[in-house]
Amino acid sequence: MAERARFKRVLLKLSGEAFMGDQCYGIDTTTVNSISEQIKQVIGLGVEVGIVVGGGNIWRGLDASERGMDRAQADYAGMLATMINALSLQDALEKVDVVTRVQSAIGVYAVAEPYIRRRALRHLEKGRVLIFAAGTGNPFFTTDTAAALRAVEIDADVLLMAKNRVDGVYDRDPRTNPDAKMIRRLTYIEALNLGLRVMDATALSLCMDNKLPIIVFNLNAEGNIFRVITGEDIGTVIS
Repeated sequence: MAERARFKRVLLKLSGEAFMGDQCYGIDTTTVNSISEQIKQVIGLGVEVGIVVGGGNIWRGLDASERGMDRAQADYAGMLATMINALSLQDALEKVDVVTRVQSAIGVYAVAEPYIRRRALRHLEKGRVLIFAAGTGNPFFTTDTAAALRAVEIDADVLLMAKNRVDGVYDRDPRTNPDAKMIRRLTYIEALNLGLRVMDATALSLCMDNKLPIIVFNLNAEGNIFRVITGEDIGTVIS
C-alpha cells in the first residue's frame, strides 16, 4: 500500500550541526545530499515543506560574545552562517530536481528573496521547498525561535525538530549520561518546567501559545524525515 502523509504542511528545523555529518566543522556533502533525497521523498507525497536552518556548524554568536565580541554583532555574523547553509541545501535540492526558494530575514538580495509571508505561502502552495535563512533577522533570538515563528506564520501542522544523533528528548544529556532515558510524550509546560533544553523557552512558549505540536527526532537515522511525516511513532512528541 502506498505511504500517505500525516501532515499537509510542515516546518523542518535543521540545526547547523545537522550539516556536519561526522565532521567537527563545516558542511558534509554526503549528509546534505541525504537530507535532500529525504525531502524529495516527502514532496512526492504532496507535503508542503518549509525549512529553517541554523548556523552552528560554522559560527556560534553566543560563543563569540563570551569571548568578548559584541553580542549583536556576533549574532549578525551567525545569520550569515545560516545563509551559507541555506544556499548549500538549496543547491543539493535542485540537483535532485526539487524546486526551491531561499528567503532571508536580512537583506542579501543577490542570493535570496526577502522574507515576505504572503510570498512564502504562495511558494508553498506551488509545491516549492522554502528555506528560511537568517533566523528572525534580529540579534538575541535563536534559530529555534525563528523556526517556531515561521511555523506559526505559515500555518504549519507541526514543527519537526531534527536533532544531530539524538533520538528525542531525554531526562538527562544522553551524550554524557549513559543512563539517560528518552521521554516519548511531553506537554509544553513539562518541557518548560523540567528545563530539558529541547529548544529555548521563547520558542517553546510560542508553540504553546499557538498550540503547535513539536516532534523531536534523530535526523541521522536513515529515512527518519520520511518516517515521521508518514506518521511512524519515532522521537518525542510535545503538545
